[in-house]
Amino acid sequence: MNKRSNDTLDAVFSALADPTRRAILEALSEGHAQVSELAEPFEMSLPAISKHLRVLEEAGLIVRERDGRFHRMHLHSQPLKDAAEWLDHYRNFWNTRLDSLGTFLNKTKK
Repeated sequence: MNKRSNDTLDAVFSALADPTRRAILEALSEGHAQVSELAEPFEMSLPAISKHLRVLEEAGLIVRERDGRFHRMHLHSQPLKDAAEWLDHYRNFWNTRLDSLGTFLNKTKK
């Protein structure tokens, strides 16, 4: 994996580490929303929400569309897909290892 891919994965996993940002992504999975709409369910200031949105933007997880004073946010799912593929590789790795361990243990019991 190249450095750029690693940096991208680092940014995605870092962004996903925060429950507020995960909730924002969940809301955006239903469709686009304005910043004020995304801030509504949280007990934090608009500047605090904006910081979360900036982290998500920098990770490539959301895209901002400006229409005059209004900022509409959209989910960009490709970085999530890339992260899921990376995780799948290791899931397959560990499943194979655990299957081998199970086979070994079954043989040693007999």
